[in-house]
Order: sequence, then structure tokens, then C-alpha cells
Amino acid sequence: MSTQLNVLRVFVGDNDSGGNPLGVFLDGPAVSTVDRQSVAADLGFSETVFVDDPSGRVEIYTPTKPLPFAGHPLVGTGWLLAEQGRPVDVLRPPAGAVPTWVDADGNRWIRGRAEWAPPFEFRQYDDPAELEALTPPENAHQDVWAWLDEPAGVVRSRVFVSAIGIAEDEATGAAAVRLVTQLGRPILIRQGVGSVLHARPGPDGTAEVGGLVVLAETRDYPI
Repeated sequence: MSTQLNVLRVFVGDNDSGGNPLGVFLDGPAVSTVDRQSVAADLGFSETVFVDDPSGRVEIYTPTKPLPFAGHPLVGTGWLLAEQGRPVDVLRPPAGAVPTWVDADGNRWIRGRAEWAPPFEFRQYDDPAELEALTPPENAHQDVWAWLDEPAGVVRSRVFVSAIGIAEDEATGAAAVRLVTQLGRPILIRQGVGSVLHARPGPDGTAEVGGLVVLAETRDYPI
């Protein structure tokens, strides 16, 4: 037996660069809840999503554990459901209701709360060049960042998440939600080798993060 796996790239940057790979099973019930962690570990993406019903109820797994909330999985899933003719206005991960929408530029957005996101150690550097020289540390859950253009709100970021089995994340929506909440102003984040994330404060203490998504491949996955 098999079920369909969709592989997306989320927060794609200039000239189709970057984007964090994401696995999405639209037929979540086809994968037993007892098998989901091993499936996520087998795929090796920073997150894998299982869509459990048409209301937008989802579960998110890293290679080592489930998460109640994460940015790029929810942005990607919202985009894919719309592309498949199954759009929802709200996604429902374990953390709570997450509104999702698309803007005039084609960016898919979500809105959540910083306290839903996994905790990150944030380290600000004065010079973006310092970031490029860093080596991913062991057992880290860390966002290192510097201003590329502070007046314009442009940030350079690298996110090290070896604590969940990924040395460096290409694009991290949850970290963006936490960072923009700390800064209290709209920002554009250039992360990884070429990803772009838009983030801004939302209403009632929430934060919003958005970006472009593309479908990389669709394939059968044995179950």
C-alpha cells in the first residue's frame, strides 16, 4: 500500500532560490498515528505534516518529535490545500486556530502566537559577515541574526536546530514569529542559502509570517 506525499519548498526567495523542504500528506488518516514519527524520521525534512480532516486539522512532526505549532509547515499546508481546491481560512494544529490567507503578491501567510513556537536562543551580531563564518553547533536550537538594512527592516538569519536532528534549517517560520514579536516591527528575513520570509506584528499580540511556496514533487510513499 502507499499514499501520496507532496514535497514543497516554503519561503522561496529570489529567482526560485532556497525554500525549506516540507513533506505533506493530504490524506493524513492513511498514516497511522503510531507510525507518523517514524515516517517523519525516514523523510528527514525539518517538518512533515499530516492533514487529518477537511476542517484543516493537522499534526506536525520533526524527525525527532511532534510540534504543536510551526511556521513553514503551516504556510506550506495552507498553500497546498488551496492549490488542490480545498482551501481553508483556518488551520488547526494542536496549539490552536491559525488563520491563513494569500496576499496580492502570491505570498501565503499564517498568524500565530510567539508562545506557541518552540523556544530559540537568539544571538544578534553586529556584522552579517560574522554569521557566514559560523559552523552549526551541536545540540542547538538557535537563531543567529544581524541587520542587513535596519532602517528598511531587512535581516540576515541562520537557524541551527541540531537538537531536532537538522544541523541548519533553510527557512524557519516559528523563529520568525518569535523574532518579529521581540522586535515589534515588520521585517524581511533572508535566511539559509536563499530563502525569504516576511514577518510583521499581528492583532492582539499575534505575529504573522508569509512567503512564496512551490511544489517540488509528488510521489507515492509506501505505508
